[in-house]
Amino acid sequence: MTRKWLVSLIACLALIAAILLGVAIGETSIKLTVVVQAIVNKLWSAGYILDPIDEGIIWNYRLPRALVAGACGAGLATCGVILQSLLRNPLADPYLLGISAGASTGAVLVALFGLGAGVLTLSGGAFVGAIAAFVLVTLLARAGGASAPATQIILAGIAGSQLFNALTAFLITKSANSEQARGIMFWMLGSLSGVRWSSVWLAVPISLLGLMVCLWHRRALDAFTFGVDSAAGLGIPIRRIQLLLISSAALVTAIMVSIVGSIGFVGLVIPHAVRLLSGTRHARLLPLSALSGALFLIAADILSRTLIVGQVIPVGVITALVGAPVFALILLDRRRMR
Repeated sequence: MTRKWLVSLIACLALIAAILLGVAIGETSIKLTVVVQAIVNKLWSAGYILDPIDEGIIWNYRLPRALVAGACGAGLATCGVILQSLLRNPLADPYLLGISAGASTGAVLVALFGLGAGVLTLSGGAFVGAIAAFVLVTLLARAGGASAPATQIILAGIAGSQLFNALTAFLITKSANSEQARGIMFWMLGSLSGVRWSSVWLAVPISLLGLMVCLWHRRALDAFTFGVDSAAGLGIPIRRIQLLLISSAALVTAIMVSIVGSIGFVGLVIPHAVRLLSGTRHARLLPLSALSGALFLIAADILSRTLIVGQVIPVGVITALVGAPVFALILLDRRRMR
């Protein structure tokens, strides 16, 4: 018990430190002590005398951005664990299976046709798109039979991604003006630039809820790693668990996409790396993946704001630069194992 508490404490401290660094580092650097004092002022009216401009930057821009980055990283990593466990495929993640692309199409459709511009409305459109994408990919993967091999699922996911990306591009070309098109394209690459507190109140609870649902069903996920037949033999209600967890993954992905756009490879890289270190038991794998995903995306966001002076790189570009080589290594490793 003592060791568990120690690990939990270290994990919490690491996450807090990453968030504080995410707030402090930027085009205009702010001292960590000032960051802490500004947060304490807002939460407990401590009365520290600070530069109002620094306080405004910290509270209105950087702190929400860091919190949403952490929530999105945790949520996407959790979704990666769900999909990889249910499909028994280490290459499965919301991005490669077309779920992110479908969510992007749904959100863009809602935004462009005036069906609503609020975060909740965009999230609803993104959720419908995510579910549609997963259904399409599943049908494509199983076209040749009742069960689909891992490679076929990934190929179907890539085909689904291309289809939904093409639909999104068509919608933008047909319906958006040049300014709208530029903003949407930047958002689709993964952008935390427009994040405010309203996004925090949606992203953080949904990410935590997704993690809690998965932890509640951790034993079922453990059983799925040995195959559907083994899980059924242990009395796991296969269809109900699959529907619940895949719907949860689609919902979390849709919410994150509606807030920050399509950020790839977090759900692929993080669960795979954590699984190598912690094993396959989901009681450890899920919280460690969520924590690592949060740290990874906060670090990626810091890099996106500091690599080029005076310019912000879409955070999805940073995650792709890390994720694509890891994806290639996983493919090579799987090939050697055959």
